[in-house]
Amino acid sequence: MGKLSIRPEQVVMISAGAAGIGRVIAETFLNHDCHLHICDIDENAISNFLADHPSASATKADISNVAQVEQVFDDVLDRHGRLDVLVNNAGIPGPTAQVEDIEPADWDQTIAVDLNGHFYCTRKAIPLLKRSRGSIISIASSVAFMGCPGRAPYTASKWAIIGLTKTLAMELGPHGIRVNAICPGSVDGDRVDGVIERDAKSRGQTAQAIRDVYLRQSSLRTFINPDDVANLALFLASDLASKISGQVIGVDGHTETLTNWLDE
Repeated sequence: MGKLSIRPEQVVMISAGAAGIGRVIAETFLNHDCHLHICDIDENAISNFLADHPSASATKADISNVAQVEQVFDDVLDRHGRLDVLVNNAGIPGPTAQVEDIEPADWDQTIAVDLNGHFYCTRKAIPLLKRSRGSIISIASSVAFMGCPGRAPYTASKWAIIGLTKTLAMELGPHGIRVNAICPGSVDGDRVDGVIERDAKSRGQTAQAIRDVYLRQSSLRTFINPDDVANLALFLASDLASKISGQVIGVDGHTETLTNWLDE
């Protein structure tokens, strides 16, 4: 039987790695003796992360800004000299509204961060990953398996990540680079709490009523723990996943529907 093996000298870069799911993923790789560089838009979160993990390095960056992303990868090379794993984690929830009520600026911002930012990071990582025959792991969402009423910009970006993942796996496979996507369901934490609050407000419902709906959307009737996502990312970067590429893997307790029964 195989044993989970992460080469301790691997250099891992994680976008939005200073807080939330990104921080848990980052800490999981650090716990397996990887070298780590993170980027994040929140300077305070970066400071807190580095205070707790002084062996890591970081760049303050907005991944929707091409020049700032280029600085991230300049810093990776300056500090570590190589890259083995890219985790595209950064994302924002976007607006909660029907399509005709969405402001174009809100649409543009969601696509800029959730899709364009992944592209900007990936294009800079590829030359480095060709040298190391490394791995790309993108965090998508269970909404990439189906539509999600009221979340059109977010859903569109996550479907696009799946197409990008499949295409990159085909382009980069001959270079020994594996590319996969993780699709979490609702992950416990401040972010989903905010989505629930906005959803409840838009529907004139209580937050608890909306939370109950979200829980009923998965077969296991549970939200996901950030550790569930981090552990899968670790596996996909490990030798046990050496033949896994081009895959879209749900960590969602099996999403049955994203239709809100309150609308019925």
